[in-house]
Amino acid sequence: MSDNLHRWIGHNINNDREKDDFYATPQYAVEALLKQETFDGNIWECACGDGALSEILKKNNYEVYSSDLIDRGYGETGIDFLLTNRKTDNIITNPPFKLANEFTLKSFDITNNKIALFLKLSFLEGITRNNKIFSQNYLKNVYVFSKRVSFENKKGSGMMAFAWFVYDMQYQGLPTLNWI
Repeated sequence: MSDNLHRWIGHNINNDREKDDFYATPQYAVEALLKQETFDGNIWECACGDGALSEILKKNNYEVYSSDLIDRGYGETGIDFLLTNRKTDNIITNPPFKLANEFTLKSFDITNNKIALFLKLSFLEGITRNNKIFSQNYLKNVYVFSKRVSFENKKGSGMMAFAWFVYDMQYQGLPTLNWI
C-alpha cells in the first residue's frame, strides 16, 4: 500500500502518536455535543488530560469531577479509571483510543444515566464490539462530524472521521445516527 492510502485509512506510518494517546478535545467538538444532548446529574471526565473538555462542561454549568491517570496539570491525577469502583451519573470523555473498548465497558458498570465518548467513527466496526458493547443496546445516538476534526496538538487537518457515541443506561434499542 502507498503511504497516502495508509494515512487515509488512519494508519500511523510515521509512528508519531502522541504520548499516552493524548489528543485534547477541541472546544467546537464539545460544544457540538452539548447542542444535541443534556445531562442530568454530575459528570465524570475520567481522561481529563489538560482539562479542555472539563472546562467547557463547567462553563455550561455542569458539576464536573475531572481525573486522569497521567498528570497533565489538571484534575485529580493517578486515578486509573479502569480500576475504579466510583459511581457517577454521567461520563463524558475522549478516552485513549487504544483503550476505547475498556473505557466503554467500565462506563457501563459505574454510570447511572448517560455516557458520551468521543471516538473514531470506525469504533462502529468489529465483531468483539458488537458482541460485548453494541449488543447491550445502550447506544442511543451517534453524532458524526461532517467536517473532519483537527486536534490542536497535531499538525495539519484531521485524517480520520470522529463521532460522539452517546449511551443511555435506561435505553434499550437501536441507535440513531445524526450529523453535526
